Amino acid sequence: MPTPWQRDLERDRERLTAWLAARMPAATSLELHGLRAPEASGFSNDTLLGELEVREGGAPRRERLVVRIQPTGFQVFPEYDLPLQFRAMQLLAKTDVPVPRVRWIEEHDASVLGAPFYVMDHVEGRVPTDRPPYHTGGWMTEASPAERAEIWWGGIECLAKIHRLDPVAAGFGFLDRRLPGESHFRHQLAYYERYLTWAARGLPQPTIEAGLAWLREHEPDDPRTVLLWGDARIGNIIFAGTRPAAVLDWEMVTLGSPEEDLAWAIFLDRHHSEGLGTPRLEGFPSYEETVARYQERTGFEVRQLHFWQVFAAFRFAVIMTRIAQQMVHYEAMTPEQGRQFELDNTVTRMLAALLGL
Repeated sequence: MPTPWQRDLERDRERLTAWLAARMPAATSLELHGLRAPEASGFSNDTLLGELEVREGGAPRRERLVVRIQPTGFQVFPEYDLPLQFRAMQLLAKTDVPVPRVRWIEEHDASVLGAPFYVMDHVEGRVPTDRPPYHTGGWMTEASPAERAEIWWGGIECLAKIHRLDPVAAGFGFLDRRLPGESHFRHQLAYYERYLTWAARGLPQPTIEAGLAWLREHEPDDPRTVLLWGDARIGNIIFAGTRPAAVLDWEMVTLGSPEEDLAWAIFLDRHHSEGLGTPRLEGFPSYEETVARYQERTGFEVRQLHFWQVFAAFRFAVIMTRIAQQMVHYEAMTPEQGRQFELDNTVTRMLAALLGL
């Protein structure tokens, strides 16, 4: 399947228009305009944006839509559960966690866009950029220190809202797929071990393998279970001004210790600053202040932040292995450069530092 920048957008527009019309039988007219890929698509997603003009008995109305398509070409993750993301946002829409409204999902008919996809409402606002990382470029560098602080605290408040939910009462009990006697951490670690085996292709990954051994040896006794966002960071939030308008990217949603999400959010921010050899922008609260605010908003004591940061670095390093291979696949790197990048990148260096290697 083509990546977003290689798609036949006119063909996609025609097929998607017909598909949408079948789901809006009351519409007397329906047109899809301006179908395009976003300026910066994620490594694991195929996304299209467009504007729907529809008339249902009265005056026409225009609705901005987002289409998320399951990747079937080079995949960063070994599995990609699109219905899971759709279901998660459906359930979260009933809570105080702000998420885009999901509209329709196509799970079976690949003739429309080449793979399963879902459609959700577009949410107006801005997202702190990963390319360039927001501490080094993009609109966050133009925000005031006070605005940056509000954005960071808005992200922590979103995290607190997610963690304050009762996952079973909210309908997320289906995420508990552990074997008898298995902890949530061990269940996740087993997934990333399989991911690493798949990504490594039989080649050594010394730093990642050292991280795996350390995690096996130092598992904390933490029976707390909350709904985990999985990819918890301000780069996955749409902000209207400094206010969170929508929490995005639920492909890594799971259950586990609340410290796991907090550590991921902190580690990704560290990656976008010290990992790149640049200071955090003025105004960002310290990590000590962040932990204190998080504890205040959730009631969860943070006891093992170092362990969960090692886990965050390990997970991200495994993902970076596939991203390196993706760069080779799309000829952005030579095979030799890709292999070197697998072994030595910003994330593996941070993991090594956390392990004291």
